[in-house]
Amino acid sequence: METKWLEDFVSLAETRSFSRSAQLRHVTQPAFSRRIQSLEAWAGTDLVDRSSYPTRLTPAGQTLYDQSLEMLQALQSTRAMLRAHTAAAQDVIEFALPHTLAFTFFPAWLSSLRESCGPIKSRLIALNVHDAVMRLVEGSCDLLIAYHHTAQPIQLDAERYEMLPLGRELLSPYVKPNEQGAPLYALPGAAGQPLPYLAYAPGAYLGRAVDQMVKDSRTPLHLDRVYETDMAEGLKAMALEGHGIAFLPASAVRQEVRAKKLVPAGGELETALDIRIYRERPTARKAKGPLEKFWNELQEHLSRTTAR
Repeated sequence: METKWLEDFVSLAETRSFSRSAQLRHVTQPAFSRRIQSLEAWAGTDLVDRSSYPTRLTPAGQTLYDQSLEMLQALQSTRAMLRAHTAAAQDVIEFALPHTLAFTFFPAWLSSLRESCGPIKSRLIALNVHDAVMRLVEGSCDLLIAYHHTAQPIQLDAERYEMLPLGRELLSPYVKPNEQGAPLYALPGAAGQPLPYLAYAPGAYLGRAVDQMVKDSRTPLHLDRVYETDMAEGLKAMALEGHGIAFLPASAVRQEVRAKKLVPAGGELETALDIRIYRERPTARKAKGPLEKFWNELQEHLSRTTAR
């Protein structure tokens, strides 16, 4: 039995909707349903009454829900105590990031801070957006770096968490070029001949931003969803092989565009993504000395950069 099954089950008990919980947990609905089924197989009984809507728990499910809250809280408390015993963790700043930012943004960003913030001992935790946010909420990382899109805001209590803006980048469609350097597939496509579309899996953060962009497009797009994955790096790899059009952050394709291995797919489509860093306010819990020093130096660095 995996703890994420309990977290999924608690979410389902509180939303009473498989689709809503799958969205909140940033997984596809079929994958979410399989996790609940796996938990039921482990428990040896039905936990959810699927004959009603909204979804209701069975009596056994209600018992497990009450116990799950206690177990998850106990696990979080135990983890916090164990981490307190790790001396090495006191001078290491732990960052939680979505996979795309971990691969494309974080290394160069950290290098840019060497002069103003000095050397930083860091630990990087790459996750999906939901799990990265939960790392911060559970107190199992020091800092969260994530995208922010107006259609998909990160829901964190401003009284408990503070934020600094780190920059912006564009999310745009890219495709492999043909021998003449033109897009192999060019938007918007035609109704009778839709273009192969490399998509983010349902529930993926960037996927929802792309869905909003496509919905708001002044020109209807004709796309045939031929492949999907949670990760931008996976979409980029497929685009490089010529399998279709992928909507990717600029930082993820900078080298490939420079080398002309990928080109814009046309259509004049793009949406801006803010990149933000979050931490729990030091009044909520005692902050590590190195973290407090880094946060203050980062604030000064950003103030100087903005003033230029």
